[in-house]
Amino acid sequence: MIVITADEQLRDGKPLALKAIVDEAIALDGCNGVRDVIVYRRPGGKIAWHLSRDKWMHEVTEGKSDTCEPEWVDAEHPHFLLYTSGSTGGYLLHAAFTTTWTFDLHDDDVFWCAADIGWVTGHTYIACGPLAIGATQVVFEGVPTTRKAGGKCLETGVLELALRR
Repeated sequence: MIVITADEQLRDGKPLALKAIVDEAIALDGCNGVRDVIVYRRPGGKIAWHLSRDKWMHEVTEGKSDTCEPEWVDAEHPHFLLYTSGSTGGYLLHAAFTTTWTFDLHDDDVFWCAADIGWVTGHTYIACGPLAIGATQVVFEGVPTTRKAGGKCLETGVLELALRR
């Protein structure tokens, strides 16, 4: 198994040590199948490094194509694990359809979701849905309550785009 993470992420301007969280999870009983951790350098924080397991993403991807064919899996694949009283097998299909239909996305649109990536709405409409349909999007590295968000949105034109729709 391979885990892909980043060194850190900024959430509301504060660093969140993603690689350290992954290391802690792997140290728990039951993660013996993890053989590689691919780390994206962002924003470049100091991290613990395991020579036998950890690899920098820029080194792994150097000289490789920037496109790849999708890996087709069954609807019940454990892509998204969530405790429910029923099946989550149709999660990705639901995310793709609702991203397309709810937000009325077209090929020339640039999508932005203001939800927190930690919410189910956030990872559904920031990661899963837009990636499933190949949408172009802007990802805001913050939280919905970030006071400086307005200026960043206006600089990128995302807020203006959202208001015109």
